Amino acid sequence: MKLIIAIIQPQKLEDVKQELYKVDVNLLTVNEVLGHGRQKGITEVYRGVRESGNLLRKIRLEIGVNDAFVDATIKAITDGARSGETGDGKIFVLPMEDCIRIRTGEKGKTAIG
Repeated sequence: MKLIIAIIQPQKLEDVKQELYKVDVNLLTVNEVLGHGRQKGITEVYRGVRESGNLLRKIRLEIGVNDAFVDATIKAITDGARSGETGDGKIFVLPMEDCIRIRTGEKGKTAIG
C-alpha cells in the first residue's frame, strides 16, 4: 500500500480527476494549499509598483492505493496535470503502513477500497 501525495495547479484539478476516474481510482482527498517551487512565487505590478508574492495557490491530492494501482495513479496524475511549464507540480509516493475503514473496522488492502 502507498500514499500518493500530489501538488498540482488549481486549474488542472478537473483534468486530473477525470484521468484518475479512467484508471478506476475514485477515492481521493483534496486540499487547497500555498507554496512555491523553483518559480519562487509571482511578481505583479500594481499602480506602477512591483510587488512580489512568494506563495502560490496549489492543490494537494492525497490518494491511498494498493500496490497494483501505484503506476496507473502516477500516470493519471501526470497526464492530467502536465502543461509543460514550470510549476506543474510534484508527486510523492510514501509507504503506507496500514489503512482502517472506520465504518467496518476492515484493515489493510481491503480497507482502501
